[in-house]
Amino acid sequence: MKPEIIQTADGSHSLYLKELDEHYHSVHGAIQEGIHVFIKAGLQACNNQHVSILEIGLGTGLNALLTLMEVKRSNKQVHYTAIEAFPLEEQLINQLNYVQVLKAEEWTEQFQSIHACPWGQEQTINKQFTLFKLQGQLQTAVFPATYDLIYFDAFGPRVQPEMWTEEIFSKMYAVLNAGGMLVTYCAKGEVKRTLKKVGFMVETLPGPPGKREMVRARKEI
Repeated sequence: MKPEIIQTADGSHSLYLKELDEHYHSVHGAIQEGIHVFIKAGLQACNNQHVSILEIGLGTGLNALLTLMEVKRSNKQVHYTAIEAFPLEEQLINQLNYVQVLKAEEWTEQFQSIHACPWGQEQTINKQFTLFKLQGQLQTAVFPATYDLIYFDAFGPRVQPEMWTEEIFSKMYAVLNAGGMLVTYCAKGEVKRTLKKVGFMVETLPGPPGKREMVRARKEI
């Protein structure tokens, strides 16, 4: 399956998989969604100065870029682990317009580094941000650490129901530190029930533009 680039409502790119009829980001605004769900409801809600993040679905690298930029603003230190089963081709990555839409051309080299750094090797992107990329399926992945924050950005349950199961959320619960959070754009009732079943405390929050709700789930201290 070869994704095609589309432009979302805020001018930023997303990718569309015709075979699955699925987008990588919200068509109402890829950047708006990333900031709302993962930065504001996730990273900005994390009080730790040193934050260990796990992203489920590196995809276009947008969430990693937004995190890089927020880390500079907040002066946090982040260790960022991202898993991806199907890495994008370099030619496609080079066409993405995130730094242009964000008016952040000075981040171009670091955005490229997110994709260019080798899989399975820890890399320093800058003095505040260390990246470790895992290529493979979430179901069989063995994570090298535990985390304060999980960006759960898999394709939706309609397309990838196997990513939203009790087994997967139990695995996410196990790799979260006490007091850690999982944030996701998906607020389906079944997803919230499954998160609660494995032990999470679930908050339903206002969603990004075009979406009524999102979810933030916490592991009790």
